[in-house]
Amino acid sequence: METIWFVIVALMLTGYVVMDGFDIGAGIIHYIVGRTPRERRANLSAIGPVWDGNEVWLLAAGGTLYFAFPALYAASFSGFYLPLMIVLWLLILRATGIELRHQLDNPMWHSFWDFLFSVSSILLAIFFGAALGNVVRGVPLNAEGYFFEPLWTTFTVSENPGILDWYTVLTGVVSLVALAVHGAAWTAAKTEDLMQARARRVVGLAWWALVALTILSLFATLSIRPEILDNFKNHRIGWLIPVLVIAALAGIKYHNTIGADWRTFFSSALYLIGMLVGAAFGLYPNVLPATNPAYSLTVQNTKAGEYGLQIGLVWWSIGTILALGYFFYLYRAFSGKVNSDSLEEH
Repeated sequence: METIWFVIVALMLTGYVVMDGFDIGAGIIHYIVGRTPRERRANLSAIGPVWDGNEVWLLAAGGTLYFAFPALYAASFSGFYLPLMIVLWLLILRATGIELRHQLDNPMWHSFWDFLFSVSSILLAIFFGAALGNVVRGVPLNAEGYFFEPLWTTFTVSENPGILDWYTVLTGVVSLVALAVHGAAWTAAKTEDLMQARARRVVGLAWWALVALTILSLFATLSIRPEILDNFKNHRIGWLIPVLVIAALAGIKYHNTIGADWRTFFSSALYLIGMLVGAAFGLYPNVLPATNPAYSLTVQNTKAGEYGLQIGLVWWSIGTILALGYFFYLYRAFSGKVNSDSLEEH
């Protein structure tokens, strides 16, 4: 049961990154694709009907983590208290940037909330990537299963690292570029004319950076945690994951070149899925590695009771089916292009 729930938590977090990732990506490129207030309004309209629903997956993943691996939830939420508060405020500021922009018809008001929406999206992408980097690198867990990390120490990977070091900053930059590509692909699929052309240009240029950063992050990961390859060596099916990542990168480039925007978007989603599933596959059975391997948290020493996991699987399945049905209806109801010319100036 603990392996099943490990897969469920990993899939829910991956689903959140794919779904809310294009919302965050739209914020990253907000000023690149939107040169006028009307165009920036169109960029917001492209995510407007779905962005808050997409964030539900983050709450659902947190609730699932609390239910299935309570010891992991307690350790991670206490140890990452500072960055979690930063992320919470960034989520709030990003939401207010979307919701309050149209409340007043004033250029300064629009500019302020546009800026807040874009900056908070950029910082969210970096912090989410750095969070994954912390998990892959390992944290200074003690014998009781708890830890504390300052925001930074010496920026080196050591036994007592900070939340930010050279490796987690690198993973943050990978996240920033990957979500920018993801958001640009969504914007290209949802807009027309100049905005669509700019979004395609962003995908084309950022793709080169994404390829370089993907390779660099791979070598960096192997240098600080070479044992992440153990599961790939023991289970050859895992080598399909890097094949998926390579195919997804090729798909992004090819489909963007021929102007197949939805295929570009789905290729970007496959890239994110491949990267996150690869990290989870390599870490298993660890759910939070420690700088001292003897103190690592695993699926075995953090799981909830067996009976609770079995009953929870039934209710989780029912709830997920209902949620997926709602999202199918939502995306179908708001399918189609956003036309910036039909929007009001604000």
